Amino acid sequence: METTAKIFACTQSTALGKTIANHFGIDIGKINFSRYSDGEFQPSFEESVRGARIFIIGSTHPSSENLMEMLLMLDAAKRASARHITAVLPYFGWARQDRKDKPRVPIGAKLIAKLLESAGATRIITMDLHADQIQGFFEKPVDHLFASTIFLPYINSLKLSNLTIASPDMGGSKRAYAYSKFLSSDVVICYKQREKANIISHIELIGNVEGKNVILVDDMVDTAGTLTKAADLMKDRGAISVRAVCTHALLSGKAYEKIEESQLEELIVTDSIPPKVSHPKVKVLSCAPLFAEVMKNVHSNQSISSKFVM
Repeated sequence: METTAKIFACTQSTALGKTIANHFGIDIGKINFSRYSDGEFQPSFEESVRGARIFIIGSTHPSSENLMEMLLMLDAAKRASARHITAVLPYFGWARQDRKDKPRVPIGAKLIAKLLESAGATRIITMDLHADQIQGFFEKPVDHLFASTIFLPYINSLKLSNLTIASPDMGGSKRAYAYSKFLSSDVVICYKQREKANIISHIELIGNVEGKNVILVDDMVDTAGTLTKAADLMKDRGAISVRAVCTHALLSGKAYEKIEESQLEELIVTDSIPPKVSHPKVKVLSCAPLFAEVMKNVHSNQSISSKFVM
């Protein structure tokens, strides 16, 4: 008997979930959240999932309620006898805690991986992890997709001359070189020092950007401090224009104000995290077609290796 595919979404990813389901070719599943006065909540599937392959879509960015929703839905699916339970996390939250960078701190990404598996996930689909090694924290299959398949066509459509790809820090150099390979462009790298999380004390540029159209590439943009400082530095060094491509738009704190006041011409992001507000400098590209295609191939046991290539 053929396994039925069903798609459900956590509340923070409802709009994205509906779009993915539409591209997949089915209606999004019905789920209800009961809430108690103290803030506790309980999800319930309003249709049978027995023997089905179900996909639960939800980014786990803070607050921690988003993660808790995913865990409870996974547990509910497991106890309702779903055959395959895939956690689809367009953005894998807490991924910056992928190692001990000082004494007496947790490895949060490892903990989240174990929680997802214990809750019932039999497969993980995610996009542009902050650190590739997070895949090794799971004992279940992880499909790690690259948003470059979304961004590269848009970058090509800009038809920029003298294009240079930039990494906002040393850790992102691999990503920058991968983009430059496909775009046949030069690469420059920013070196930054932090006072503490989200506070940059110094940033310096390695490479020449004079007379260049620069595109910064990164996996996420949080306070936008690094991107805007890098953009201003590159303009001061003679760049014609500076744009940024960032997969996950956290955009917390005064991020929108920094973007508005900076010399950054455009910030291109995906809808892995629902945009808080619209902004003329922020261009949102949908990741729904990518996830829908991969989910279809997973359901029909076809290859998805082409989506792992930068």
